[in-house]
Amino acid sequence: MSASDAPVVVVGGGPAGLACAIELRRRGVADVVVLEREQQAGGIPRHSNHQGFGVRDVHRLMSGPRYASRYVAHARRSGARVEQETMVTGWSGVGHLELTRPAGRYMLAPAAIVLATGCRERPRAARLVAGSRPAGVMTTGTVQQLVAFRGQRFDGRALIVGAEHVSFSALMTLTHAGANVVGMVTELPCHQSLAVVRAATRLRYGIPLWTRSTVTAIHGYPRVEEVTLEDLDSGRSRRVGCETVVFTADWIPDHELAVLGGIELDPGTRGTRVDTALRTKRPGVFAAGNVLHGAEPADVAALSGRHAGASVARWLSAHGVWPSAVPIACRPPLHWISPNAVGSAAEAPPRGRFALRSRAFLRGPEIEINQDKRCLWRGTVRRLGPGRSASLPAGWVASVDADGGSIDVALAHPGGRA
Repeated sequence: MSASDAPVVVVGGGPAGLACAIELRRRGVADVVVLEREQQAGGIPRHSNHQGFGVRDVHRLMSGPRYASRYVAHARRSGARVEQETMVTGWSGVGHLELTRPAGRYMLAPAAIVLATGCRERPRAARLVAGSRPAGVMTTGTVQQLVAFRGQRFDGRALIVGAEHVSFSALMTLTHAGANVVGMVTELPCHQSLAVVRAATRLRYGIPLWTRSTVTAIHGYPRVEEVTLEDLDSGRSRRVGCETVVFTADWIPDHELAVLGGIELDPGTRGTRVDTALRTKRPGVFAAGNVLHGAEPADVAALSGRHAGASVARWLSAHGVWPSAVPIACRPPLHWISPNAVGSAAEAPPRGRFALRSRAFLRGPEIEINQDKRCLWRGTVRRLGPGRSASLPAGWVASVDADGGSIDVALAHPGGRA
């Protein structure tokens, strides 16, 4: 391996990583390198060929490919180096990053690292779905790449497993590619997307949504012929014919590099644990975007990256010590909160708010945040549930005792309305 130095290395060339690089350059950081393992930077929006991107960060509605290309072009114009087809494979014993690219293997010794590796949908194998192993079983990302980059058609019937935002994106892609979507399946009692999205989908496509149902087996050879659906309330099973099965949502952060670096993960998000400045527990390493949790929209990830860029620039200019942080934990049925720690400086989190999710659907729950039996904040949110985040205000972080115990987030009245 040869070695070279760079002040800041951003691992991941999606919206979070590119927005981080742009912010670093805007704040005067001289040398910023973005490492992207794919042939082209831009992340998931590159192959999400529909509208809905850019509202929160660039304040205009854009298609996924246009949004992605805009960020790549802006990052390069800012002076950041965007290195494609470059994978970070590990950490050296002295904290350098080990890289592999077509030209060979390299090492980088940065002053700061930002992990922006995103997240992925869990495939069929990870969901333990039984049956045969035919062709035609894939995730949303695979479908969208085949359609966007190879122009593949999906003739015949398709079944979508999941009912989050991305599930409706998969529906649009499949329909555009010629498929007849026969239905959506979710184990939960309702969909997890915006009500207006579900209503528009029903009017436009008229497909059924089967709630409280799960795919227990896939049958067919050499291609899918049908699946077995089980009603979770009655236990009854039935078979649905289809030639394509698309597993959507059920996100897990791409945290493998963080694990190799000995960086602490949060048990709720399964992503890297960070404080409100998006610092990990490892000095000099920050994280941003969907590597922190299950998928948030691309523009939310980009704003997280922008926040991380500002934090990195401040840290580089101050040459200060790496602060300790107080962890935040959620009590069931609450699932996770992000960021999930508060640093000693009590900085504001990205967008000035915390994201909170629940395992159960709750309307108007009252939330209480405590530290060492001392109430830091108490208030209500409109609704909570899986697959969509609610926002919590961040003013209470100023009251956190940096030397105190962990912060507890719970329902003020367990057993509230579902």
